Amino acid sequence: MINKEDITEYIPQRPPIVMISRLLEAGDKNIRTGFDIAEDNVFVQNGRFMAPGLVENIAQTAAARIGYLAKQHNVPVPLGFIGAIQNLEIVELPQAGASLETEIVIEHEVFNATVVHGTVKQNGRLMAQCDMKIFVSQNK
Repeated sequence: MINKEDITEYIPQRPPIVMISRLLEAGDKNIRTGFDIAEDNVFVQNGRFMAPGLVENIAQTAAARIGYLAKQHNVPVPLGFIGAIQNLEIVELPQAGASLETEIVIEHEVFNATVVHGTVKQNGRLMAQCDMKIFVSQNK
C-alpha cells in the first residue's frame, strides 16, 4: 500500500488538487485507491464533496495506475489527459470527512488511449461512476 506522503510520485497533480490518499491495489487491468475527504478540500462545498471532485478522483486513480506501471518499469511517469467522459452518474455527494474507495477497470487499451470504467464508493455504497477515455503523452 502506498500512502499519502508517497502518492505524488505516481500522479502529476500537486496539492491542493491531489484527490487520492493511498494506493490500495494495482493490477494489470485495475487499480483501487482510497481518499480521505478533508473539510478544507477545494471541491467541498456546504460540507459535501462535489461532482467535479468525484470525477477528478476517478481520473487521478487512473493516473495512479499509469504512474505505478511506469515506476515498475523504471521509466518516467507520463502525463495523461482526459479525452472524454461518458455515462457519468452521480448517485450521492459524500460528506467532508468521509473515506472513499475508487476502482478503475480497464475496458480497452489501444496505443496511447485507454478506456476505463471508474466507480467511487463509500462504505460499499456507490457514490459515482463513469467511463473515461484517457490519452497518455508519449513525450520522453
